[in-house]
Amino acid sequence: MKIFPATTNHEYTGSKASVFFLGLMAIITIIPGCIHTFLPDGGAGVIAKLDLSYNGPLIIKLFAWAGITQIVWGIMALLVTLRYRTFAPLMLTLFLLERSLHAYNMWLGKSASLDGHHPPEAYATLVMIPLLGLFLGLAVRAKKGE
Repeated sequence: MKIFPATTNHEYTGSKASVFFLGLMAIITIIPGCIHTFLPDGGAGVIAKLDLSYNGPLIIKLFAWAGITQIVWGIMALLVTLRYRTFAPLMLTLFLLERSLHAYNMWLGKSASLDGHHPPEAYATLVMIPLLGLFLGLAVRAKKGE
């Protein structure tokens, strides 16, 4: 068995716009992943404006861990975009679930108690949720005549 089986792109019947959006999601997942993994403070201080004077090394390590996960997640989305498009609805569903859980945690859950401070991603996530829902709907809707 091969790691990369034959492409499934010819079997995808959803919107091409959804595949394009998934590719965009892949890129905007990989880039922050690289920032969290390779920037000296993982973006915790310079971007998220977190106070690193208490447990700074732990925070930076957690950002790096999250960044590594983002890179792998983004590569998977990129593979689906380029070669395995029949998985586009599944990937969009998983992104929607992930972003919804992030939003819950950032605005209502554990992170909501950070004295009203929200990193830039907290606001971007609120925009991404309805967009993911829209493109998921387009991905699962078959083209006319099919």
